[in-house]
Amino acid sequence: MFKAAALGVLCLSTFATASSQLVERQSANPDSCPGYTAKNVKTGKGTLSADLVLAGTACNVYGSDIQNLKLAVTYEDETRIHVKITDAKNKRYEVPDSIFKRPSGSGVDDKKADIKFNYKSSPFSFTITRAKTGEVLFDSSAGALVFEPQYLRLKTKLPSQANIYGLGEHTDSFRLNPTNTTRTLWNRDAYGVAQGSNLYGSHPIYFEQRTSGTHGVLLMNSDGMDINLRDGSLEYNVIGGIFDFYFLSGPSPVQVAQQYATLVGKPAEVPYWGFGFHQCRYGYRDYVDVANVITNYSAAGIPLETMWTDIDYMYKRWTFTNDPEYFPTAKMHQITDYLHNHNQQYIVMIDPAVAYQPNQNYGAFDRGVQDGVFLKFPNGTLFQGVVWPGPTVFPDWFHPKAAQYWTGEMQRFFDPKTGIDIDGLWIDMNEAANFCDFPCADPAGAAAAAGNPPARPAPPPANGTQIFQKRQTSSANSTSSTVNLLNPPYAIHNALDQLSQHTIRTDLIHANGLNEYDTHNLYGFMMSMNSQKGMEARRPGKRTLVITRSTFVGAGTKVGKWLGDNLSTWDHYRWSISGQLGMASIYQIPMVGSDICGFGGNTTETLCARWAMLGAFSPFMRNHNGDTSISQEFYRWPTVAEAAKKAIAIRYQLLDYIYTHFHRQNTDGTPLLGPMWFQYPTDQNTYPIDLQFFYGDSLLVSPVTQENSTSVDIYLPKDTFYDYFTLAPVQGAGAKVSLTNVNFTDIPLHIRGGGILPMRVESAMTTTALRQKDFQIVVAPNASGTASGYLYIDDGVSLSQTKTTDITFQYAKGTLKASGKFDYNVGSVKVAKVIFLGIKSQPKGVSVSGSGAKSKGFKWDAATSTVTVNVEISLEGAFSVTLK
Repeated sequence: MFKAAALGVLCLSTFATASSQLVERQSANPDSCPGYTAKNVKTGKGTLSADLVLAGTACNVYGSDIQNLKLAVTYEDETRIHVKITDAKNKRYEVPDSIFKRPSGSGVDDKKADIKFNYKSSPFSFTITRAKTGEVLFDSSAGALVFEPQYLRLKTKLPSQANIYGLGEHTDSFRLNPTNTTRTLWNRDAYGVAQGSNLYGSHPIYFEQRTSGTHGVLLMNSDGMDINLRDGSLEYNVIGGIFDFYFLSGPSPVQVAQQYATLVGKPAEVPYWGFGFHQCRYGYRDYVDVANVITNYSAAGIPLETMWTDIDYMYKRWTFTNDPEYFPTAKMHQITDYLHNHNQQYIVMIDPAVAYQPNQNYGAFDRGVQDGVFLKFPNGTLFQGVVWPGPTVFPDWFHPKAAQYWTGEMQRFFDPKTGIDIDGLWIDMNEAANFCDFPCADPAGAAAAAGNPPARPAPPPANGTQIFQKRQTSSANSTSSTVNLLNPPYAIHNALDQLSQHTIRTDLIHANGLNEYDTHNLYGFMMSMNSQKGMEARRPGKRTLVITRSTFVGAGTKVGKWLGDNLSTWDHYRWSISGQLGMASIYQIPMVGSDICGFGGNTTETLCARWAMLGAFSPFMRNHNGDTSISQEFYRWPTVAEAAKKAIAIRYQLLDYIYTHFHRQNTDGTPLLGPMWFQYPTDQNTYPIDLQFFYGDSLLVSPVTQENSTSVDIYLPKDTFYDYFTLAPVQGAGAKVSLTNVNFTDIPLHIRGGGILPMRVESAMTTTALRQKDFQIVVAPNASGTASGYLYIDDGVSLSQTKTTDITFQYAKGTLKASGKFDYNVGSVKVAKVIFLGIKSQPKGVSVSGSGAKSKGFKWDAATSTVTVNVEISLEGAFSVTLK
């Protein structure tokens, strides 16, 4: 106690001193700094290096200017330039290779590159330009370069009213306000996901969209930073590390997305069942509650693919435990057995914080202490915070035994025979969250004052309640002595008053010598990496579904993401769209979704119905809410139940279309979910739109977004569309269209002309049953009378696929052709129907070709200009269907 109290006094004293320095120094102007002069410039094949020497009297705006810097420029391929600026004499922190493996190679011929690096010697500045047109994409002459121990500043010019996207995670509009936005990157526990604040993830990447093309800029730096957007400029203010830029040429938005995926890693495949509907809440009091929810969904006829359980299942909220009275192992086995026997799945949550429980026979804590994997103070004592269990310790993911420890705990606790046989994993609180106010001198006292862990009501009867027998009825209810690792001289706009507030202390040193100050934003990503490894170890050869809260660059290569603790409001319903667009299309984390109907507060029947419809077009679809909110399972209101049935039926019929596009993002980075300007990059009207979006290439989703409204104004570009439900053609005119009488159980959908959608002929209660349904192919020609599409099929679960089916569809001049690879055995599943849209006159006949292909008649609908051809075509080889 004495040591902890003394440490608290020291920390408070340090904070007071730093605060007085902050007030004095933050009146300084970085533009008064002299910048640097480039000397000893050397060029090679696709490379350039130079010494950067301080050009005048040091300004020392937030510390002592570093006199000598080193510039290194590499044309890594024809579409990407790497620009690195660092201290010439002293080693500075860089994002470790274990997090981001730099591309190898010495560079390509710059004469063949799509973009060019140019520089001015004094004061040093540089530009990135398009090779063909000379258009300037990045220009650092907008302000003086500043490079100090804990403050880096670089500023680039932007066009007026620039179209900037990214720099997240945030709940601001998808297109950032270019005149007055500060995006702060410092991961935090952000209940309520407030606008204008830093949230759970840090992604220092932006796309800039112009009618002349799209480009991307990544600053590979995990330190805290502010990025200021003002009309005509973008300014980085970073509190450590180096300037480590990657410039991506595009020129189309999809190409920038692909280039970014190539750089940071392509998203991991997930199991087919992961795209089913998931149900969770914080507040299921015991195993009976969980079992009743499962059976109630079945009774209501609403497909439930995966049941989830929040921290309620844990003993006293200790991670890697289950409560022996409320969630006893034997009853948990009954739940998982029941789910698996019905082709359903089970997922639970684990947190990184391990309860501080010495001498309590708590294996996860005892083994972690034995292995030395928890974060420590310099004197060797364990750092403690406060999370759900009360006082907690935190794994040091940089410790050489951390991965082995975490995998071991997962294999032990989730052992199918002796533990809980989960199918996926949910990881939370990994910013890392800490309820204790800094400096947290008395964790036990803080936990007791907060009531952690909370008291519980009486458990189920001692003999155990029978489950899965009765169904409830639904109801309407940089480390040196001169560096301040706690309070740097430049204060980023963290929503909390200190960097260490409600998280791990930033002055702690990891096992590999790195400090938490530099690596804070990596903590959640490192938990993601280790959790994915643990899941692969316990389910060898199978894909993982791990959903995280805290993310960093490249997180999509390991995990999916939910958008955190939102609220049950219409604003949050609307914000969820731009949040998902950012993750899926900019940050390459396509397995993303928000808590449907909202997490905090009480939803309403209308809001939940609309959100159920919208949620069906999230890659990750989960209903989840908090313990102080009313229950919001879909079956609890008639309108919501109807909306959910309809939405999930649409989603499941489209599941192979979704799965195919997700596989394509895994293959080449083409986003599954995208903003309208990805499809129409020269249409400036699409640039600010973030309440409509494309699901795959061909499906435009335009939800109703106002409370109690049954109408919505949508934008349709100059293109051919088809109403998803009537299949009738709709001609877009590059203008808004008012849709009226949109029922609370409907959502407007349009098929974009030029697409071909592979769909199942009907839905099912599980994805396993769905995979036994036949296909129908919907052909939606564009104005030129052509269309194309894809279908990818594999076993849906294996990491390594030995046999797959990968079909390309092409339509022109009345003929649909399917070609490609047909190796995966789909059993008796066949193509049973082909629907041609936009056919204005009745065909004289239909012919089909392919092994055993049969035509079983056709019907032309003059009112909707559609032709429906009933066929029997195997998926064992190429085939065609021709309208005569």
